[in-house]
Amino acid sequence: MRALLQRVTAAGVSLVDDAGVETPLATIGPGLVVLICAEPADTDETAQYFARKVANMRMFEDADGKTNLSIQDVGGQALVISQFTLAADWKRGNRPGFSGAADPETAERLYLKFVDFLRVEGVDAATGRFRSHMRVTLTNDGPFTIWMDSD
Repeated sequence: MRALLQRVTAAGVSLVDDAGVETPLATIGPGLVVLICAEPADTDETAQYFARKVANMRMFEDADGKTNLSIQDVGGQALVISQFTLAADWKRGNRPGFSGAADPETAERLYLKFVDFLRVEGVDAATGRFRSHMRVTLTNDGPFTIWMDSD
């Protein structure tokens, strides 16, 4: 599994139809945008581990300006977007390959499991729509970005 966490002051996701028209889907206030990608060897346990780590990752500042607080500590929200492109193999040629991503059925199941596990951890989580064209807007705070990879 791979995830990219971005601390944000606000974020949103909209669906985009064939004509390019956007329909708002979800918005959050301060918290995290989590772009997540399931890989073939991932399991429910992998999704649960990642959710626990995201929920407890100390990415927010305390009263002394130290990053000692988690999204749970600050009452932040998460916007979780499935993004198979995090598995891109970009080393050969100029067109990235995506064979490192889980098949769509497995990826969707693990994406939804991750979101469920994140909610069990007490995080208010909004989502995009799996296998849809979306536009994600965010105001990165810091910027503060963490890359997570189960390898």
